Amino acid sequence: MTKRILIKGAAGRMGTNLIKTVASNPDTTLAYAVVHPEAPQLGQNVPEFAEVKYISDLSQATDFDVAIDFTSPESTLETLAHCQKLGKPLVIGTTGLNAEQKEKIQQASTSIPVVFAANFSVGMNLMFKLVEKAARVMGTYSDIEIIEAHHHNKVDAPSGTALALGEHICKALGRDLDEVAVKERNGLIGPRTKDEIGFSTIRAADVIGEHTVWFADIGERIELSHKVSDRITFARGAVHAALWLSQGPEAKLYDMTNVLGLDKL
Repeated sequence: MTKRILIKGAAGRMGTNLIKTVASNPDTTLAYAVVHPEAPQLGQNVPEFAEVKYISDLSQATDFDVAIDFTSPESTLETLAHCQKLGKPLVIGTTGLNAEQKEKIQQASTSIPVVFAANFSVGMNLMFKLVEKAARVMGTYSDIEIIEAHHHNKVDAPSGTALALGEHICKALGRDLDEVAVKERNGLIGPRTKDEIGFSTIRAADVIGEHTVWFADIGERIELSHKVSDRITFARGAVHAALWLSQGPEAKLYDMTNVLGLDKL
């Protein structure tokens, strides 16, 4: 049965890629395209789905199977409450959420299934597992650095994906990222500490997303890198997650590791 998808932020860069992906997938169709009240597309027909109009009132969107939200933290919490009210599963790709907002997602996932991931690329989620393995081999004695680059309009730093890489490394090493992360270096800071994980941020032009992790020892280093050249890869991963949710998993908080079965590797 074709699954009906609600897309929040449908006029944005990710939203348009999500609509294209839904249109090209025989197992999905667009139920609602929700946009900001001031979006110029409001009231117009969605090009790929002539029977669907862009709307701004989320309360009008009730007949769907799964929702996908790549917007802002505040907007995402609105979608979360709406899905919880209707008992609908939700895919969240929003970044920049604080601890309190993440806790609200955790609480909601006790009543509806939620896939919440820092990155929906299949390749990046594989990289999460690779850095865990590298950390178990080299992490106790090497210097670990995470370098990320994104377009000049990205508002949060380090990126959610860079922080997720740090979390996966800390998971393998039994460390707390909040205690070992170094996100700024300026002036006379002294030598690096043994356990710290450094983050370097680049913001330039139209870079979609690049992440590199160094495990550096005297005389050698391992570099694991992932680069994205088209946002459609994130959209494909998100729609894959939506179809996975539509199979009816129990109410719980999931990530792409669960969706892709990476823990079975």
